[in-house]
Amino acid sequence: MKLVRWGSRGAEKPGVIDNEGRVRDLSGVTPDVAGKNLGAAVLREIAALDLTTLPLVPANIRLGPCVGGVGKIVCVGLNYSDHAAESNMPVPKEPVLFLKATSSITGPNDDVLIPPGAKKVDWEVELGVVIGEEARNVPRERALDYVAGYCVVNDVSEREWQIERGGQWDKGKGYDTFAPLGPWLVTRDEVADPQALDMWLEVDGKRYQNGNTRTMIFDVPTLVSYISQFMSLQPGDVISTGTPPGVGMGQKPEPVYLRAGQTMRLGVSGLGEQQQRLVAEQGGQAQ
Repeated sequence: MKLVRWGSRGAEKPGVIDNEGRVRDLSGVTPDVAGKNLGAAVLREIAALDLTTLPLVPANIRLGPCVGGVGKIVCVGLNYSDHAAESNMPVPKEPVLFLKATSSITGPNDDVLIPPGAKKVDWEVELGVVIGEEARNVPRERALDYVAGYCVVNDVSEREWQIERGGQWDKGKGYDTFAPLGPWLVTRDEVADPQALDMWLEVDGKRYQNGNTRTMIFDVPTLVSYISQFMSLQPGDVISTGTPPGVGMGQKPEPVYLRAGQTMRLGVSGLGEQQQRLVAEQGGQAQ
């Protein structure tokens, strides 16, 4: 299934994509695509529905983040060896973890803000893993049992804040709108192999990132198991699993960073596409 959340910001309702690619309203079935409603029992109930009996949502409705009420976004840094190389950082021996503020979550096609004073805003297409069941100290061989599904994540980053402001990665990752999620939460049964997904990103039509999840250093089961050793993963939590090479920071001969007025477009095979316009924010107001 492809689950969505639709409607105005902060008032999104649950939905599902039907066989014709239209959004159907799930409000009468589940209160939200969030938390315990991502558990296996609820997903089975939705999968058993005759989607043609559900109300159609108006065409061209805004899609919000595909997961609501996210408790935490756990990000994995340098999880592609070629991206580590372009970042001039060693290939990690264990997953590099950091948290991205949940206040940075936004819809897949909402504007992305360039913060006041920001000089090095960058892009990162990533595979998102959405947790469906509480996971704590889970073995790798059972890790996927705790996954509800997958989504596209754009891990937008301000590199100066991330690298040059005391080495605190969270500083460069957590600004509002820096975590577009969606368009869909694609349930685990529709993704035969999370390590065989093409991923790409363009800025103003120029392709910068072309990768595949098979080149991850640490695969999805390893990440779920590993993270669950250090913190419990709760239903609705999102793991952002790292980005392939081609980020702006790694461009040669000079880095390339985002500017107001530009457009990012990105996707992961089978999980849909995002598109965001870059908007400068000055004094707390978008310009």
